[in-house]
Parts: sequence; C-alpha cells; structure tokens
Amino acid sequence: MGSQKIADTGVLKSHAGMVFIKGGTFSMGGDNNQAADDEYPKHKVTVSGFWMDATEVTNAQFAWFVKATGYITTAERKPDWNELKKQLPPSTPKPDESMLVPASLVFTPPSYPVQLDNYAQWWAWVPGADWKHPQGPKSNITGKDTYPVVQISYYDAQAYCKWAGKRLPTEAEWEWAARGGRQNNIYPWGNEPVDKGKPKTNSWQGEFPWKNTVADKFERLAPVSSFAPNPYKLFDMAGNVWEWCADLYNNTYYQTINKPAGVGNPKGPAKSYDPDEPYAVKRVIRGGSFLCNDSYCSGYRVARRMKNTEDSSTEHVGFRCVRDK
Repeated sequence: MGSQKIADTGVLKSHAGMVFIKGGTFSMGGDNNQAADDEYPKHKVTVSGFWMDATEVTNAQFAWFVKATGYITTAERKPDWNELKKQLPPSTPKPDESMLVPASLVFTPPSYPVQLDNYAQWWAWVPGADWKHPQGPKSNITGKDTYPVVQISYYDAQAYCKWAGKRLPTEAEWEWAARGGRQNNIYPWGNEPVDKGKPKTNSWQGEFPWKNTVADKFERLAPVSSFAPNPYKLFDMAGNVWEWCADLYNNTYYQTINKPAGVGNPKGPAKSYDPDEPYAVKRVIRGGSFLCNDSYCSGYRVARRMKNTEDSSTEHVGFRCVRDK
C-alpha cells in the first residue's frame, strides 16, 4: 500500500515538547513470568542519548501536518490487492471488491464473556474509519485535540516524522526510555501491579473484552499526559495507545544479539519474521493500549513486544517521535 512522497518542509525542527534522554546501558528483555518467548533472552544493550517526544503525537499535531502537506493516510486510501497479497499465503483468493475500500480496524466489544483465543470477536473492519473518524464515519475527533492520534499506519508515522524533522525510536531506545533509568522493573512506574493502588495508566479494568469498570475514568482513549510520567518525564509509556517503533519484528531477534559484551544502538533485524503470519512484513509496536489487561495482553510492561504489518491501522495504535542528539 506504499507511502506517499512528502516534502521535507523543515517545520517543527525544534525540541519543543521533547525530553532529552541520556544514553546508558541496561538489560533489555522480559522481567517477570508474564514475559513472552520473544522477550528472551534478557541481554545487555547500550544506547546513545536522544530527544524524545514527552507525549504521543496528538490529533492537533497530526492535523497540522495534514494541513501543511495534504497527506492522505493509509486508512483513507483504497487497499491495493497486489500489495496486500504479498502478506498472505500463496493462492489466497482475492476478497470481494466491497472489502477493498478505505477502512480500518475498530474495537467492537461483545456484550458477554468470550474466549480470548480469537481477536475477531472484538475487532471489526469498518469502512470510513480513519484518524478523523477513529470508530467509523459517524465518529469524529471534535474537542479531542489533546488525544493521541490513532488509525495510523507505520507509513503514516514515518511521513509525519520526516515532515517534523524527527524519526521513530528504535525498539531499544523505546525500552530504555520507558524504564526511566530503573533497572529490571516491570512497569514504567516500578513494580506495583497495574490494578493495585491508584490508576497509573489508561488500561482495561474488569473482564476483557466485554466489561470495563472504567476505574481509571477512561473507557477508551485518554488525553495525553492524563497520568503521572515516568522518571524521565515521559507520559503514557504504558497504556493509552501502542506506539510504532522503527525496527522490523522478528520473534527470535533477541537470540541473535545476546552477546556477553552487549550491543550498541541496535537497529533491529535485517528481516521481519512472525511465525503466526510468515509472509507479512511487520514492525515492532510498544507500550500497550487502553485495551491491555493482564488476562490477555499486559502490554503496559516495559519489555512487552508486539507487532503489526506496516500498512495496518487500528483504533489503539499511535506513535511518538525522537531526534538524534
């Protein structure tokens, strides 16, 4: 589905709204028994200092970009079957033309308990869903300038970064920043479980995906910086929306870079591979979302890795940018 050519306007080439993250060395990877196989082995990584957006990119910021460039997001364009079929097993039949329309994935919770082995029970492919209409054509972002922009593909995030004179963080940079200078803690706030004490992030409380008690006061998205920042003064490094990283996803990548001397500024694997969808090229997403719950996802853990195809956009994925020192 490709990317559009965007003029590098030089706009936003300042450090406004950014925090400087000093470089350092840490142990990257899973910290507790919730860790998935792709979070192991824990390994030594060193990253150089960089600037990072204090919050996720907001609707207002993305609207500024669109107004300046005329950019059209992936979800607003008709899917290209010739590109889509590259991600699928050979001989996959072409879907009906009624499916090949501008659309995106929207969270559509059931009204009763379901088994958590089939995400199609709570996601729907909705024509007309895009960043301006996150839940479909009848929704809008009026009054939500400070909410994180969603329904954003990897291509869309890359285009914004180029325009802003920034880039997406590497997976190592993202985890180092999320840890906030703490070693081996499970969450950006420390080790207290997400459902203990006062709300620490925008996540799912109750029984996923059908009953949300809304203990954190937000049923879906929250305005950025609604919760306390981590020690580096970064907001929403857990929950609210997943965030795109620059790295390709490979489920065995950590095994290949687990060296006693450690590795400096890793950029990710040379090739994407996800055994669940072996033909698809995927990028890493980090940080969890308003849908994360320990029964299903625990994405708010600093080591939690998730992945998505480059052309995918959903109601719970956004991004933040970084700049080199």
